[in-house]
Amino acid sequence: MSDLPIKLVQLYLPLVGYVVLGWFLGCFLPKHLPPTLGKFLFWVGVPISILAFVRRADLSGSIWIAPLFAWAAILLGAAIARAFIALEVYRARVTSPTVVPPLESKPTQGSFLLASMVGNTGYLGYPVILALVDQQYFGWALFYDLLGTLFGAYGLGVAIAARFGSNQSDRPHLALTMLANPALWSFALALASRDFPLPAPIELGLQKAAWTTIALSLVLIGMRLSQLSSWRGLPHVWISLAIKMLLVPLILGYALQFLGLNGATRLVIVLQMAMPPAFANLILGETFHLDRDLSVAALAIGSIGFLFMLPLWLWLFANG
Repeated sequence: MSDLPIKLVQLYLPLVGYVVLGWFLGCFLPKHLPPTLGKFLFWVGVPISILAFVRRADLSGSIWIAPLFAWAAILLGAAIARAFIALEVYRARVTSPTVVPPLESKPTQGSFLLASMVGNTGYLGYPVILALVDQQYFGWALFYDLLGTLFGAYGLGVAIAARFGSNQSDRPHLALTMLANPALWSFALALASRDFPLPAPIELGLQKAAWTTIALSLVLIGMRLSQLSSWRGLPHVWISLAIKMLLVPLILGYALQFLGLNGATRLVIVLQMAMPPAFANLILGETFHLDRDLSVAALAIGSIGFLFMLPLWLWLFANG
């Protein structure tokens, strides 16, 4: 791991630089620009980047393990979070029966569960993976995100948000959003066209557009973080982040050894599992009237905390 400091510097310079740039832009530019940039990336940028990277990714071997472990991480995070909620509510009732514990609130429980389950495996996961491993392993990150996180957020996540929230009317709309996601259709097109060569200028243009999208995604993260209005360090935020960004990656990361996965493939899956809570949690929280303060604090603290956790995952899983 002698090259670990070099890898971290090479990653942190663009990662932090673009996010900080987005932060400053978000503070001074009109408030409608981040949603506009987000829509552009959603409908154009991300589909192009998926098309470009999948054409060069190695999709052979046991790549199907990636979405399986994505779902394992989602379900394990939900199970641990649900157990903690039950224990916390029971403990509070025994020690202070006249006080209503914060986690007894259904909206707070919903936000706590989502923060423990679904990570930012797209806008943050993609650039981190591409900076740390060869592009041929990017298919593992894509399969994890599109067949795991996407359905986890807008499938199981919608069900959880609807159960613990108070707004049921937008549930069909979010389900249609998942099915209409252009990233899925771009992924299917990329798989179907992998064996068809493109002219060199077009291939080069796709690659440049893809890397531009990665940079814009980091700028967008900074813009959105600059517009968060609540940074309160709620006590349960730290528990949800410990479940999502520490316990689950540790448990399942070592479980990957039993399937014979090591090196870059295992590192990709572990990093995706260790990503901070996704922006989708905010969307679900606002749509179904969950605990916005908890969702916002988890997103902000988790995004910053990931920078400090990353060396741990490289030290544990980059080799062997």
